[in-house]
Amino acid sequence: MDAPTEERHPGTTSIDTDSSLGVLRALNAEDATVPGAVAAVLPELALLVDRAVDSLRAGGSVHYFGAGTSGRLAVLDAAELRPTFNAPEGLVVAHHAGGPAALLQAVENVEDDAELGRAEANVLRRGDIAIGLTASGRTPFVRGALERARELGATTALVTANPHAELATLADHVLAARTGPEALTGSTRLKAGTAQKLVLNSFSTALMIRLGRTWSNLMVDVVATNAKLRGRVVRILQEATGADADAARLALDAAGGELKPALLSMLAHVDATTARDALEDHEGSVARALVSLTSPAPHPVTTQ
Repeated sequence: MDAPTEERHPGTTSIDTDSSLGVLRALNAEDATVPGAVAAVLPELALLVDRAVDSLRAGGSVHYFGAGTSGRLAVLDAAELRPTFNAPEGLVVAHHAGGPAALLQAVENVEDDAELGRAEANVLRRGDIAIGLTASGRTPFVRGALERARELGATTALVTANPHAELATLADHVLAARTGPEALTGSTRLKAGTAQKLVLNSFSTALMIRLGRTWSNLMVDVVATNAKLRGRVVRILQEATGADADAARLALDAAGGELKPALLSMLAHVDATTARDALEDHEGSVARALVSLTSPAPHPVTTQ
């Protein structure tokens, strides 16, 4: 059975004779269906986020495996986590069939190489998270990676646009966004790719939030390593605390340029060392550390 992405869309058969605006409207109308398809897989995605949080807190890591568009989207998502959330190197790793050379141009046969996928997955350890991305749900590179991941005791997931994906049997979590036929038959860089981007955005952002790399809706796990970032960090401190720029800079200096201990020290009115210790005790969560520093101590229980 062909994947839905390979079926011909009955509503766009005359797209080649449309005006530019007509083409854009047709594409946009199809794009508008993607968020609903992604919404349907959110309960399963939440389970995967929970598994990934547990894995990372136990010292594990998350690995994406994909080829072509899927692999490029995986590389993009993983690469953006370090500047956005100061995620440590190796926390979330993307494995793209064909490596860096395949990012800019197609490399022949790599997506059909299951053994290459197995080799890429050899870095996995028991308890890690392995996420395969394939619009069709049958890419051999991803098959090899997921097979090896299971052998090594990793949790597996599949992100696909095919509800009847062949590789679903290899996944503990199946995220099949039903995006249907593409406006251009088989062009999975369109709706299927957009769905994968939304799933990855949601997964990694939720993961970082759950790991305490935000406070409220502010990105606070940033180290001010240059003038531009220092200015941004000062503005975040001002936004979060209501303090003026001079007070924010003083707190940042006292915390050695680290935003989270500076923020916590300002919110809880403690020194940077106390703030840093509280963050370490509460897995980097500003919210939980703040509660620990500001909640009144329980009254001792006395007996008569």
